[in-house]
Amino acid sequence: MPGEVYQSHSASVKSSVKKTPVKILVVAGARPNFMKIAPILEALAIRGAGKDTVTFRLIHTGQHYDRAMSGSFFLELGIPEPDINLAVGSGSHAEQTGRVMVGFEKVCQDERPDWVIVVGDVNSTLACSVTAKKLGIRVAHVEAGLRSGDMAMPEEINRLCTDAVSDLLFTTDELAGDNLRREGVAPGKIAFVGNTMIDTLLRNKARAMESVLPEGVIEKQYAVLTLHRPSNVDSAAALRRIFEPVRELARILPVVFPVHPRTRANLTAFSLLNADDNNIRLIEPLSYLPFIGLIARAKMVLTDSGGIQEETTVLGVPCITMRENTERPITCTVGTNILAGTDPAQIRLAISSVLQGTIRSGAIPDKWDGHAAERIVTRLLDEHSVSG
Repeated sequence: MPGEVYQSHSASVKSSVKKTPVKILVVAGARPNFMKIAPILEALAIRGAGKDTVTFRLIHTGQHYDRAMSGSFFLELGIPEPDINLAVGSGSHAEQTGRVMVGFEKVCQDERPDWVIVVGDVNSTLACSVTAKKLGIRVAHVEAGLRSGDMAMPEEINRLCTDAVSDLLFTTDELAGDNLRREGVAPGKIAFVGNTMIDTLLRNKARAMESVLPEGVIEKQYAVLTLHRPSNVDSAAALRRIFEPVRELARILPVVFPVHPRTRANLTAFSLLNADDNNIRLIEPLSYLPFIGLIARAKMVLTDSGGIQEETTVLGVPCITMRENTERPITCTVGTNILAGTDPAQIRLAISSVLQGTIRSGAIPDKWDGHAAERIVTRLLDEHSVSG
């Protein structure tokens, strides 16, 4: 069982080159990070079971922390309680980033790790990577090299800055590696390992498929909608442009909408929900397993999320991304994703192509095979053996 490998946060890894211990801090900052760190923690524990040459600790910055939701993710994915929770909470980007840096600096000074592993592109990713680097601690970035080209996205700034200071850059696909090489990153620092979020998906897919669908929802006879990006939901005009094609779809196919609290409030404030919208099922946000079970059995998914583009690709479910760009183009060139933008006409066209079955079936990108975390741990420990 996933939880059994986490009886201790200390493990050991045998190295034929170097015998001294390596100490690793694994950082998670927000819910999207949980799925990415779970297989890394498991791989570290499995590789080191019964030995005493590596220790690792889980640091939760508390950037996003809903006790009920976080607790369910940790339980479902077999993630241990964090060794340290900085509990920084919400705030402006500057406030949040600053609080993480202050708190994490103290952790690094107390723990004196050899490596800090950061994942994804949230504020905590940037804050912890910069803090560690300024203290002379090596940084490994998991999910490096993803680029949307949109500097209006806070996540894009976080990605660029984190990659600039990292010592090892673990990429999910070859396109990400190409981005890094164009930016002048030394090829020896780049490791194409696959996608740890897909590791988690493949480990948990069978359990997710056992989850119960909302009452009255029939497999492959509904769509799933998720919307959360401020550019899409914080403006009445922007949200209306996206919501009109969804409303039209709901007249012929039920739409299940796990709705973000801010999005729900804006739908009401902007008077976008009508009395005849009863075929749009607003439900509370779901934890990991029920949500994967929901999208896996849908006819299509409409979203502005990044990670869902990857999950639907592996699940073979058509995905319509309602954004003008994506940092995950591999899901469009290889997978099942359609980048429709926010023009209602283009969204309608994408919906029509799914309903008519005229889209390509898609394939699974290289190395999205459930073993990315193992590759990460192997490379990280080999790197420490040689240079530590």
